[in-house]
Amino acid sequence: MLKDYNYDTQLIFLRMMVTNAELYTRVMNIMNASNFDKSLKPVATFLIDYSKDFAIMPERSQIKAVTGVDVEPMPEMSDKHTEWFLQEFEHFTKRQEIERAILKGADLLEKTDKDFGVIEKLIKDAVQISLQRDMGTDYFADPKARLLALKSNNGQISTGWPALDDKLYGGFNRGELQIFAGGSGSGKSLFMQNLSVNWLQKGLNGAYITLELNEGLCSMRIDSMMTDINSREIFKEIDNVEMKIKMIAKKAGKFRIKYLPAQSTVNDIRAYCKELQIQTGIKLDFLCVDYLDLLMPVSVKVSPSDLFVKDKYVSEELRNLAKELNILFVTASQLNRAAVEEVEFDHSHISGGISKINTADNVFGILTSRSMRERGKYQVQLMKTRSSSGVGQKVELDFDINTLRISDPNPDDGYRHNAPMPSANDIMQKLKRGPSTETYESEKQPTNARFEVKSAALKGLISSMKQNSDPKLSL
Repeated sequence: MLKDYNYDTQLIFLRMMVTNAELYTRVMNIMNASNFDKSLKPVATFLIDYSKDFAIMPERSQIKAVTGVDVEPMPEMSDKHTEWFLQEFEHFTKRQEIERAILKGADLLEKTDKDFGVIEKLIKDAVQISLQRDMGTDYFADPKARLLALKSNNGQISTGWPALDDKLYGGFNRGELQIFAGGSGSGKSLFMQNLSVNWLQKGLNGAYITLELNEGLCSMRIDSMMTDINSREIFKEIDNVEMKIKMIAKKAGKFRIKYLPAQSTVNDIRAYCKELQIQTGIKLDFLCVDYLDLLMPVSVKVSPSDLFVKDKYVSEELRNLAKELNILFVTASQLNRAAVEEVEFDHSHISGGISKINTADNVFGILTSRSMRERGKYQVQLMKTRSSSGVGQKVELDFDINTLRISDPNPDDGYRHNAPMPSANDIMQKLKRGPSTETYESEKQPTNARFEVKSAALKGLISSMKQNSDPKLSL
């Protein structure tokens, strides 16, 4: 690489582009007239504007007439000249952009109202400048290798809930953004904590970032999920909890729970993940952020009240982070007031609007009520999926109100999965009463059906009473 890109070198770049228009086409994505010497900047500007307007490079005489600079074509150019040009022009452009970003960043630092996010973006964009050398995937070349690479590098990882996996064609992918949306108290945190437990039990390493609950409370909830000990009994069974957690830790993945204040940014999360890897050696497989609505964007300054714009940038930055770290990424979002009484969600129910949905790969609406939770049920509606055709479908999951564990329904079990099994005394009492078809059938019926049966019986009783009270019938 050259150390000094002076006037003569920059003129050679322009001469080579004028000689071979194909070279300009290959570097046009990084071409910036501001990178050139002051006397050559008009030439670079003219090349960019002319080619954009007329889809062809200007002639030598046109360039001289407009700019006053004579750009003489190169006499001969071989493949090696082309290779040199591409390599040096990329390095020249990157160096000029970084230098200008540093100078602009220094000016921003002198201001009292410093915006470090903008400064970081300037430097990051300059560093990432490069020519397009990756020609993409050759679709027909090796289908088997292509599919195996997708499966091993990015392919689905089970959520731990087969009923949900089935709708997603296998589970979640690394580098994608998953959002669980629900109203206040609907169980957004519970879903992410349960996912964490599912993945930890598979041996995956993860972190749970909480911007709302404190680390201790999150940890205690997960204690109950991990050990199957009633959340109300955790303090009474501290020794038992400790023993079980230590036993589970031998086979589970590594896990950290970290509190960050509300209005933190994706950079705060990125810095934490990097520091965690440096200090502990833990390479994350998954990350849960509780939750998206409490984060602020890095790339722009926006009012916290402008939810549409704020959430648009935050969701894009979170998805970029998921791709950068190549991890399973799950967060949550609030549903608005209009969703409180709904039994079917759509995009209008998401707080802040559709901006975050457009960015997310999968969006799940949490359907619940007090009576559903007491019966041990949760429903998840697939509001958006990129990897399957499950949009609009619902998945019912079991919920243990004592251990806060969300699990897949067990179709072979007559009782709700995770519910207490009947005692021997209960079974003996049923045997003593003998078989009762009426009782058995009513127990099997849904709640609404049982209400209809009782309502019909009540109507019959009222009708009978009316007939008995009819004067004509009493004579």
